Amino acid sequence: MSKSIFEKIIDREIPAQIIHETSELLAFRDINPQAPVHFLVIPKKRFHRIAEVPAEENVLLGNLLLAAAAVARQEGLESGGYRIVINNGINGGETVPHLHVHVLGGRALQWPPG
Repeated sequence: MSKSIFEKIIDREIPAQIIHETSELLAFRDINPQAPVHFLVIPKKRFHRIAEVPAEENVLLGNLLLAAAAVARQEGLESGGYRIVINNGINGGETVPHLHVHVLGGRALQWPPG
């Protein structure tokens, strides 16, 4: 199976603006930002989407969300608020088959989104 763009970022085969990294997670700026601050947090272990993550990976999933919150704080989003989004499947807006969390902030966000 070929590597996703996120796996290539993890392996440093293509560049990205990395803003946080641990042994299990990577956070980097979105190349097509939808808000003044828009970054992604991904597990280094490949899961195609949230619906395919086995229950025994609950610690990794918790760490994924905790990292999203920590980087949001680092990016100055805590006081004004931010949105965390996980798209699942084509109809959910998923475009890269690798679990990832979008964090968007830096402006007032509307609900429902466009």
